[in-house]
Amino acid sequence: MTFCRRGFLALPALVVAPRARAQTPLRLPEQWYGVEVEDNVFTVQMPGVPDHRIVRDVSAHGTPFQLHSYSLDAGGFSYVAQSALYPGDVDAGNPRVILQAALDSRAHSLEGGKWSKIDWRQIQGASAVESVGPLRGGKALRQLVLLKGRRFVSLAFLGPVGSVTGSDAQRFFNSLKLQS
Repeated sequence: MTFCRRGFLALPALVVAPRARAQTPLRLPEQWYGVEVEDNVFTVQMPGVPDHRIVRDVSAHGTPFQLHSYSLDAGGFSYVAQSALYPGDVDAGNPRVILQAALDSRAHSLEGGKWSKIDWRQIQGASAVESVGPLRGGKALRQLVLLKGRRFVSLAFLGPVGSVTGSDAQRFFNSLKLQS
C-alpha cells in the first residue's frame, strides 16, 4: 500500500477560517452556484464563487500529481471541495485503507483528536466515509471523503456545532454529482 508522501492534505481553509463577526450567522444568498471541479470530474454547489488553488504533491514513490482545492467562506461557514487523481504508483485497490488514512490525518485538527461520528457507505459507485467532529471555539467539521478508482474527492463544511447538519450543509453535500 502506497500513500502520498504528506498523507492527505489538511483542509487549510478550515483550520484558519475567520470567526463570524456577528452573533448570528450572516444570511446566505438564495442563489447558489454550480462549481465544476477539475475538468468537470464532479460538480458541487456553493453559495458563491470559491477560490481555486492547485497544490502540487508527489506520491511516496516520487510521482507528481495535483490536488485541486476550491474554498469559500460565506455566512460564517466554510465550504471546501478538493479533488486529486492519484498516479499509478498509489495503491487504490483497497479504498477503505486510503479513506481511513484521510480520516486519521484530519482528526489531528479536531478537539480531542477524534471524530464523534463516522459513517461508511457507497455514493454514486464510490467508496465513501462521512464524518463529523468538534473543533475548538464551538465549531464543528463535517467532511465527506470518497475514492472512485484513483479519483480522490473531499467535501468539507465548517461552522458552529449545530450547523453541520443544517440546511446549508445538507445542500452543499447533497449537491455532489460525480461524472462517470
